[in-house]
Amino acid sequence: MPTLSDLVSRHTALESADLDWIHSLVSDWQLLADLSFADLILWVPDQGGTRWLAVAQMRPTTGPTVYHDDVVGMSVAAGERPLIDVAWAERRICREGDPDWSSGVPVREETIPVRRGREGSIIGVIQRSTNLSSARTPSRLELTYLQSASDLAQMVAEGRFPFAEEEPILVRSPRVGDGLLRLDKAGRVTYASPNALSAYRRLGLHADLVGADLGKTTADLCYSDEPINEDLMLVASGRAPRETEVENGGTVVQLRAIPLIVGGGRIGALVLIRDVTELRRRERELLTKDATIREIHHRVKNNLQTVAALLRLQARRLNNPEGQEALNEAVRRVGSIAIVHEILAQMPEEMVEFDDIADRVIAMTAEVAVAQVAIKRTGGFGVLPAAVATPIAMVLTELLQNAVEHGFAHSSGNVQVVVRRDADRLEVVVADDGKGLPADFDLEATGSLGLQIVRTLVVGELSGRLGVAGRDGGGTEVRISIPVQPA
Repeated sequence: MPTLSDLVSRHTALESADLDWIHSLVSDWQLLADLSFADLILWVPDQGGTRWLAVAQMRPTTGPTVYHDDVVGMSVAAGERPLIDVAWAERRICREGDPDWSSGVPVREETIPVRRGREGSIIGVIQRSTNLSSARTPSRLELTYLQSASDLAQMVAEGRFPFAEEEPILVRSPRVGDGLLRLDKAGRVTYASPNALSAYRRLGLHADLVGADLGKTTADLCYSDEPINEDLMLVASGRAPRETEVENGGTVVQLRAIPLIVGGGRIGALVLIRDVTELRRRERELLTKDATIREIHHRVKNNLQTVAALLRLQARRLNNPEGQEALNEAVRRVGSIAIVHEILAQMPEEMVEFDDIADRVIAMTAEVAVAQVAIKRTGGFGVLPAAVATPIAMVLTELLQNAVEHGFAHSSGNVQVVVRRDADRLEVVVADDGKGLPADFDLEATGSLGLQIVRTLVVGELSGRLGVAGRDGGGTEVRISIPVQPA
């Protein structure tokens, strides 16, 4: 299905500012659909002005839908839907008298012109379709919803909604069904939905909420012994389109204000309310867990560095060159693992930017090399899970060490680390221009501990492929290919 931006750019003459306004509207028009108990379809004129194109659609969560199939991308000729034409031409909300029964269920149709800002032009028309099949005598809640929807629709027609100065709405912002308060222009509650009242009961309210000054009531509940949050007074009075949170007695409630400005004056506000106590508790648990994990990685890194220091000290006390070299190799292997844990200790997630680790492993190898060897990396590893980063760090350490020790001995040379990564695989080539492989080399039967470690990690642990071959003109080339999740 084409995106809203694609449809507007390809088939209409709307400007980028018009598209931005439409994006802002569509990001928040679930509110209008839920208050209206109705489906919403946004129609915009095509480039020739002879057809209407449906570029966005929203179904209500508070009532039955009219359109079970998606209509985005559909176009109709001008004149086929007269209410759309009238709303566009006359710049006013149009309401049909009798329900439409053509689909087998009664549907009430209305159209709302969409104005871009108070001084802007009309850029589209919202078709609001209400399924009347379950119509009954409306309750106080439904009447409040419908009156609020009418006010909001008028704000759309006047270019006052969405709010141009408002920050983008969060995915977890309160919805109509979470809890709704309607305020008058003085900030007093004229209606409280059952869910909204329950949220305030959990905050500690014992009196009736209707008739109360919401700002003062909320401040008395939550800020009796500390300075009042300034955002709270703006939100709770309905004067600014903002969000805030209040907490009392372990209960956390999120508030979002929608000022109702109709005919040039503020007539009141809607305040959406959501109890986010459990959500915030889980977020705090995750933060605690993340901090604990980072601390574990930090301690593991310290322990590994202690082990490496002990091995290095032991190597210095040995008179056997082979024993010293074996311990020094162990120091490098432990050090490569410590680097991974050091990076993980600084990151909030179990994902690491591996390029930094690779460069540190390369620098560590070059520092301890007997010969003058230049090691260069091209390409990027990107972000890798910790479960992949640790074995890859060890593999890279072993391959570089083998290239430096066995490829060059006491001569100088170059080592290339070439990295290629696509959507689901990581390929690494470590190539040197040294003396090359022995004539009878067999990867399966090699006695090299380093290559055995590499083969175990690449093939056994990472389910990858490993290949070792000589290069034309001398030298050795090692190729590894492993599956990785997309970054």
